[in-house]
Parts: sequence; C-alpha cells; structure tokens
Amino acid sequence: MGAEGNIGRASEQQEQKLGFAVLGPVRAHRGDQEIPMGSPQQRALLGALLLRGGHTATAEELIDALWGEEPPEQAKATLRTYASRIRKALGDDAELMVSESGGYAIRTGRAYSDVVLDLDTATAHVSDAEKSAASGDRSGARDSYAAALAQWSGEPLAHVPGPFAERHRSRLTEWQLSLQEHRTDLDLQLGCHTEAVSELTALTAAHPLRERLRELLMLALYRSGRQAEALAVFADTRRLLADELGVDPCPELISLHQRILEADDSLTLTPDEPSGPATPKPAQPAQLPAAVADFTGRDAFVAELKEQLAQAEGTVMAVSAVAGIGGVGKTTLAVHVAHAAAEYFPDGQLYVDLQGAGSSPAEPEAVLGAFLRSLGVQDELIPDGVEERAGLFRSLLSGRRVLTFLDNARDAAQVRPLLAGAAGCAALVTSRVRMVDLAGAHLIDLDVMSPEEAMTLFTRIVGKERVTAERQAAMSVVGACGFLPLAIRIAAARLASRRTWTVATLAEKLADEHRRLDELQVGDQAVKATFELGYGQLDAEQARGFRLLGLADGPDISVPAAAALLDRTVDTTESLLESLVDASLLESAAPGRYRFHDLVRLFARACAERDEQPPSLRDEAFSRLLDFYLATASKVFGLERPGERALDHVLQPQAEGMYLATRDEALGWLFSEADCVLSCVQQAAERGMLHHAADLLIVTKDCAESGVHSLRYERAATAVRDAARAADDALPGARAQAMLTHAHIVAGRFGKADEEAQQALLLAEAARDPLTSCWSLNQRGIIANCQSRYADSEAFLLRAIDAFRADGNRPSEASALCNLSQASLASGDMERGILLARQGLEVYESLGHKMRMANGRYALGRALTQADHIPEGLEQLTKAVELFREARQPLWEGVSHFRMAEAHLAAGRPAEAAGHAEQALALRGIGGEWMRGRMLTVLGRALVALGQRDRGRVCWKDALAVFEEMGASDAEEVRGLLTPAPAA
Repeated sequence: MGAEGNIGRASEQQEQKLGFAVLGPVRAHRGDQEIPMGSPQQRALLGALLLRGGHTATAEELIDALWGEEPPEQAKATLRTYASRIRKALGDDAELMVSESGGYAIRTGRAYSDVVLDLDTATAHVSDAEKSAASGDRSGARDSYAAALAQWSGEPLAHVPGPFAERHRSRLTEWQLSLQEHRTDLDLQLGCHTEAVSELTALTAAHPLRERLRELLMLALYRSGRQAEALAVFADTRRLLADELGVDPCPELISLHQRILEADDSLTLTPDEPSGPATPKPAQPAQLPAAVADFTGRDAFVAELKEQLAQAEGTVMAVSAVAGIGGVGKTTLAVHVAHAAAEYFPDGQLYVDLQGAGSSPAEPEAVLGAFLRSLGVQDELIPDGVEERAGLFRSLLSGRRVLTFLDNARDAAQVRPLLAGAAGCAALVTSRVRMVDLAGAHLIDLDVMSPEEAMTLFTRIVGKERVTAERQAAMSVVGACGFLPLAIRIAAARLASRRTWTVATLAEKLADEHRRLDELQVGDQAVKATFELGYGQLDAEQARGFRLLGLADGPDISVPAAAALLDRTVDTTESLLESLVDASLLESAAPGRYRFHDLVRLFARACAERDEQPPSLRDEAFSRLLDFYLATASKVFGLERPGERALDHVLQPQAEGMYLATRDEALGWLFSEADCVLSCVQQAAERGMLHHAADLLIVTKDCAESGVHSLRYERAATAVRDAARAADDALPGARAQAMLTHAHIVAGRFGKADEEAQQALLLAEAARDPLTSCWSLNQRGIIANCQSRYADSEAFLLRAIDAFRADGNRPSEASALCNLSQASLASGDMERGILLARQGLEVYESLGHKMRMANGRYALGRALTQADHIPEGLEQLTKAVELFREARQPLWEGVSHFRMAEAHLAAGRPAEAAGHAEQALALRGIGGEWMRGRMLTVLGRALVALGQRDRGRVCWKDALAVFEEMGASDAEEVRGLLTPAPAA
C-alpha cells in the first residue's frame, strides 16, 4: 500500500480512537461519535473506575463511592448490572472493563495507548508546563497550561451522584482553578495584561474570596494603566474579607497595594520580558534601509554621531538631529551611522520616512501605529490618539535598547511624540531644518562634500580607470553638481551605464545651462536640478510615466493603479516602474508597490506641469486613476451589499477596475488601498472633480467604521464638502455631508453629525438626489435614537423607510427598519421592536448580505434582550460578533459585546457581564467616547453587583468624566449611580 493509503488508514484509526472524559460530564466516545453511557448512577460507576487510574476497585469501595452510608438492599446486584451495561455499551472495547476478585477496573494509561482519558491528557500538559517553566521557557509553559485547561468541558463529573464524585469534583475544580492562576500569572509575565483583565474579572466574581486571583487582577489592571481600578480592587477585597471572614487581606495583597500606591518601578516588566499588550514576545524590528556600499567621506560626522548614539548605553537617551539642504546626503550619512551603531541597540532598529519635505507630512499618530505593529502589537489593540499611542510606544521600549531612525522630518513638533524617552534608546533624525527647539538633541549641520570627497564618490561609481584618464573632466562634472552627493550619484550612474560615453561627454552636457538648470546650486532648488539630469536621460515612455506618476498623492501606488493612471497594461507598467527604480527616481516599497521620495514626487509633478501638454493630458491621467479607484471600490461595495441601490445613483466609471473574486479579497483590497484611495478623493476635490470625489466616498464608506482609517476618511469627506461649498455644487455637497455625518456618528459626535445631516438633507432636496435624501433621513433617525429623542427618531425613520421603498432600496430599508426597532424599544413597544428587527434581518438574509446580516442580528439580539428574551437575544448577538469579526469590523464587534454585557447583567449574571464589558472596552465601538462611557457604566454596574464596589465606582467616575466633557445626557444616570442612597 502506498503512502496515501497509510495516511488514510492512520486517519481512520485516529477517528476510531476510544476516549473517556471526567473533566466535565462523564462520557465515552469513539472519535467524534458519542457512546451512550446510561443513567447517572451508571456514569457514576464509570467515573469512579476511570479516576482509579486503571487499578481495581472492590465491590465494597464502589458501593461506598456510589451510595455512601445508605446503599440499596441489592447494591452488589445493581453494581453488576451497571458493569454489564457499561461493557455492552463499549462494544468491541468491552475487554477494557475487567472483573477481578469481585471488583472492577477500566484499563487506561500508558499501557493502553489507544484509549484517551482527558484527565491523563491534562496531567501530561501540566507536566510539560512545569518543565518549560523550570527551563525558563515561560511562553511554552503558558501554552502547556492553556492546553491542559482546554481539557475541561464544564464542571468535573457533572450530574454524577454519590460521595465519591462529590469529593473528586471539588478536587478537580480546585486543580482547574490553580492551573488558571498559573496560566494567568504567566500571561502577566509575558505582557498580556489587557486579555488577562477580562478573564480575571470573571474569575474573581466566581471566586470572590480567593486572594491570589485578586492579586493578579490588581497587577493586570495596574500594568494596563488602570491604577485607580487596581486600588479599588484592594478596597473591595478588604471589605469583603472583613464582612465574610472577619480577617484582613493576606500580606502579599497588602504589599502589592502599597507598591501600587507608590508606583513601584519593580511592578513593571523586567527588561528581558515583553511589555506590549497581548504580545507574548515583542518583535525585534530590523528596519534600517540598506547601507550604501560606496559611502564616501564624512569621517568626522560619522565619529561624532556614533559617539552620541553610544551614550544611550548609559543613563540618558541620545537624540541626534542631522540637518541640511535637500540632496546633501543626510539620509545616506544617517543610514551609514545607524548601521555602524547598531551594535549598541540589540533590541532592534525602527525606521520611517516622515515625508516632511512634501505637502502631506506623515502624521505622528499613523507613524506610531506602524511602529507599534512592528513591535508586535495587534491592530485591534492599538489605541486611538497620539498621546495614547505614544504612551504605549514608550512603555514597550522601557528597559530595551532600540534605535529609532526618523528620516526627513518636517519639524520638532512632528518628532517629539516619536521619541522613546527611555534610557538605552536613541533617535537619529534627519531634516531640512535645524531643530533648535528639540530638547536634548545633538545638532549637526551637514554641508556639501569637499572637492576631494566628491571626486572619491564619483570615482567609486564610474570606475577608477575612466576617471583617471579624464580627471579634469571629472572635476568639471562634480563641480557642475555643486558637490551635492545625490547629484553626483545620479550623474555618475548615467555615465557608468553608458560605456560609449567619455567623462568629457558628460561634463559637456552639464556645462550646457539649457540642460543643467540654474537650480544646480546650493539650496532646495539644487535637488530639483539634479533630478532634472536623470529625467532628461529617460526615454519618452519612461519620462511620461515618471511625470504622470507624480500626479498621485498617495503614500505609494500599486501596479494596477499605476497602469490605470498611465493607460498601459499591467505588465508594461511594471517593467516601466522597475526601470525607474533602476534610474533611482522611484523606490520599490514592497512587491508590486512603488513610491517616490517626497522631493522626487514634487520634481515629477513640476515636470508634468511643464512637459505634459496640453494640460488636459494631466487631467485625463488623473481621471483614469480616479475612475480605476471608483470602479474597484464599487465592486467591493457591491460584493459587500448586494442589492444596494446606491450603485445605481453614483457615477458609472469608464474603467473596468480590478477583478475581485471573493468578498474577503474585496475587503482586503479596500483596507490595504484605503490611504491611497482617500488621498485620491482629497486630490479630486482640490481639482474640482467633485462628483467623482463624493461618489468615491460613498463606495468606500466601510473605511469610516473600520477604526483604522476612520480619521483619514473624515478628512477626505471634509475636503469634498468644503470644495463643494466653494463651488456651490449641491449634489456632491449633499453626498459629502452625508458621508461626513456617517463619520461623526461612528466617532460619537452626535451634535456635529446632526448639523451635517440637516445640511445634507437640504442640499439633497435642492439637487433632487434620492440617495442622499434617504440616507440623511435614516442618519437623523440614528442620531435622534442616540440622543434619546425617540419621537423624532421614529418620524425620521418612517420617512426614510418610505423613501427607500420608493427607490427600491431594500438593504437600506432593512437598515432603517432595524433603527426603527430601537426607537420602538425605547418607547416601550417591545413586540413591535422585535418585529421590526426580524423584518430587517429577513431582508438582509434574503439578499445574502453577510456583514449587514451582522447588523440585523445585532438589532434583533438587542431587541430580544430588552424584551427579556435573554437566551434568544444572546444567541443573535453571539452570531453578530462572529460575522463582524469576519468582516474586519472591530468597532461593531465591540459594541455587540457591550450589548451582551447588558443582557447578562439583566439576567443577573454580573460575572459574564463584566467579561463582555471588558472585551468591549478593548475593541472600542461605534460611537467613540460616548460608547466608551456607556461601556464603563455597564462594567461598573457588573462590578458592584459582584461586590467590587470601589472598582465599580472608579469606572463610573471615568464614565461621568466622558459624558460631562461631551455634554451627553447620560451623565445624569451616572451621577445617580455615584450618589449614595439616603439612609433608611
């Protein structure tokens, strides 16, 4: 028999393997097939035998195990009957149950490798965990403990009667709890604080007097930046122990409480331990660009910078800032120094081009997000806001030695949030400006090369033989380049690639002022002149591609997008782009993606304005790119929302767009291209192409609620709105304001959202745009719901439903029905609320709306739970969570967990409520800070119900601060929670 036959036979044997379970209901199974084991007493006998590890139990011992001091009159006969039934149920494996000396045994263990007992499996994993821990492998130990805990499927020996089962049930439950403590302790050692808080909150609720769990929860909260809650846990614990047992907390808890009060540094992770949230082992980035093999001169600067960076080994952070004109070699020098100093930074090197020379410098918030991902933080755990991201970044680098290379900075304000601030770390910054206002920086002003250094560089690139033969001509070349390193490199590369040229030929070309512009002087224009040299040597097709590529504003461009822009095939475009990379006029950002250096992009655009004539050719090229993005994004929209009439109302692009086979592929394209697409939207607004820009906002609206691209989407929508106002163009203005309303709702800014929605509705009516009219009515209904204006909400939503039906837009009609369900629930009409949510879900299901089906299940789950149909509601919300996760919508996933927390709280299950509320806080949610306040309110209620009153009040205080800052009416409820009830 061949290998395939052996594999098939092994698989079949595995499927038929006999297994027993006691860490949950007592059961037997063969593969996935359950073996019926009869009555509870019969399963009690099976459990008693399995827990003896294959040893024989006498009849008297088994009778005592099953019935204790009150056995039935025919106990032995009943025992024999049970044993006979078990053998019969085991069928072909009946021989495993043996009778010896009037007693019984079930043969399991090493001698019976074909029989699996979950208890044996758990014991083996625990043994592995202990070995890993002893050898210092904490990650391995954590994984083994987790594998052991995975063997439990509920309460041990569940529903099995008898004193023996009762004793062992307690023992196995205690063992499970001990393993959870070991596993959670390792989680904290490995930096998984955020995940641990949720689990520990539930465990302390289930075991309120277990002080070790309280200790771990305090530490997890403290390391998550929630010091006040950590202290509140201690206060709750002290009060509970006094009330229940009349004792004080253990010394370990008292000591931890004091250390938290003092913000003891030893509570943070030690240098060899990862310190990021939910990151078992932080990544060790090595992002430095490749060093230049022919780096020349600059010896004094190299020595000075290396010495400064070496100081980071001591007690201070070293910050070195290299400044100078464009093209002077700042980046080349810094790359060389960074590689030379890398030995001082064994924990990694980070790199970013801050694009400070361009019109759209990199936002510190976005840069910090990229850095955090490079350090191993998952996307969903990256917080919003510069301060929050900077704080997490500094925490991750605390105790580590990492070099941060910040290339091409605009100013000190852009740099400050990106500094680690920790001893042992350093930052190397390049910029066109002197950063005199960057505190603690060691400043270096880089000037042009000396003539000797310039000649050395030129010679290394061109070759010694050619330069020696024409030394005077070579001096003329480097002189014409103004001794600027980048200009020298471009000129030398041209000569090196053209073996038929002499050095004098190149010198003659550079001497011609018509071919070498006056900008070939010290200053910003010198770089432009140097780029002109390379551009002039491109063939017609390359030159056209170079200048047209400069028209796009995105951070980079994909080959298909570039092909649309250039109106060429994908293969031809890729070859062209690679040739521009060879000419050092373009960079390969990643396979299939290309980018300009900021200054090269500006130069390329200047070339397009000068050389791409008539100007309509430039407009046509940009229109092709815009059309490509609109066509492809429309396909994503269509796959995500089948039957949505919006696609019939937007512009029909002339381009074909990319082929997207599946919904997952479509979502992947949208979120990977979001920055480029939204940059294109903003450019289109600036160019007056308002209808395209507004419609592109419509078909990319998923970006607004993704969490990752929400801010970028909002900026693009604002730009289109402002441009439409300036042009007095109602249709794109209405659509932009509707999309801006959507962005404000996602962020929880309901006042601003309503202002935009009102304007959108007026403009839509003026422009006779049914799409925006419908959507704006629906949005105003949503906003009114969130502001507790339920009568207004119902009025808007009923109008929206009529408008959607008139337009034949069933998916949006379903959305309005779900929103109307919420208004009905709030007004007390539970039956109508449930009916409306069901109607909305049925529409989504009939159309195959995967993600919108999640919205429908969310609405129905919310309605059912509010109507006190908790189990059915939780079932719908659980399905919604799964669908939102699949659709890459963490904000919706978070708000669904919030609703589950509300449901569990209503059902009197505060522990489960607290767990879901913690998950909701970690994921955030639609509604921004307003939703965070509501999540904190529910978490506080759950904690108070669990007896953790002080920690609950901390949550309420945080929620109140959020609501008061927003001016939200929810503040009144929270004030009431914080106000002590009057004494009776």
